[in-house]
Amino acid sequence: MAELRVNPTRMEMKRIQTRYQTARKGHKLLKDKRDELMKQFLDVVREDKLLRERVEESLAGFYRSFTVASAVSSPKMLEEALICPKKECDLGVDYKNIMSVTVPVFRMRMEKGSSDSYNYGMAFTSGELDSSLRELSTIMEDLLRMAELEKTAQLLAEEIERTRRRVNALEYILMPQYLATIKSIKMKLDENERGNTTRLMKVKDMMLKAQLSQKQDDEDGEEE
Repeated sequence: MAELRVNPTRMEMKRIQTRYQTARKGHKLLKDKRDELMKQFLDVVREDKLLRERVEESLAGFYRSFTVASAVSSPKMLEEALICPKKECDLGVDYKNIMSVTVPVFRMRMEKGSSDSYNYGMAFTSGELDSSLRELSTIMEDLLRMAELEKTAQLLAEEIERTRRRVNALEYILMPQYLATIKSIKMKLDENERGNTTRLMKVKDMMLKAQLSQKQDDEDGEEE
C-alpha cells in the first residue's frame, strides 16, 4: 500500500495518527449506516413484492373482464362509454427522511363531487365492463403505494451504493495508507535515533581516546 508523502517528524506522525482515529470512527459510523440502510431496503422490497403480487393478480382479473367486455361490445360503444371519466382525484407528494435519504410519500384524494357511479348508461354496456372497471378502481391505491415503494427502493439502493464505496475507500485505501505512513515514520524516527546514538557513542569513544592520549602525553612529560 502506497504511503503518504510527509516529513518523517513526530508532529507529522501525531497528525496522521489523529486522522487515522477519525477515519476509524467514520468507518464504523458508515458501516452502521450501511447496515441500517440495507435493513430498511429489504423491508421496502419485501412489502413491494407482496403488493406487486396482489396488484398483478388484480390486473389479471381486470384484463380478463375487459377482454370479455371488448368481445361482446363494439369498439365504438366502448369508446363512447369510457371517453368521459366521471371521477377526479388530486395527487400530492410529501417527503420523509430515511437515514438521510429523502423519499417521496404519495397521497391521493378524491375531488368533491366525484361519484362512484359509472360514467355511462347501463342499457347498452355489458356486466363484464362494470366488473373490469370495479376491479381497476380497487387497485388505484395499491398502484400508488407500489410506485412509492419502488421509488423509495431505488433511492435507498443508490445511497447504499454510495455508502458502500465510502466504506471500502476508508477500509482498503485511506486507513491502510495512514497505517503505512505511521509505520514508515516510526521506522525513520527509530533509524534516526539509532544513528544519533551511534554518533554519540563514537564521540564518546573519541573523547575517551583523546583523554587517554592527553594523559599519556602528560605522563611522558613528567618522566622527562
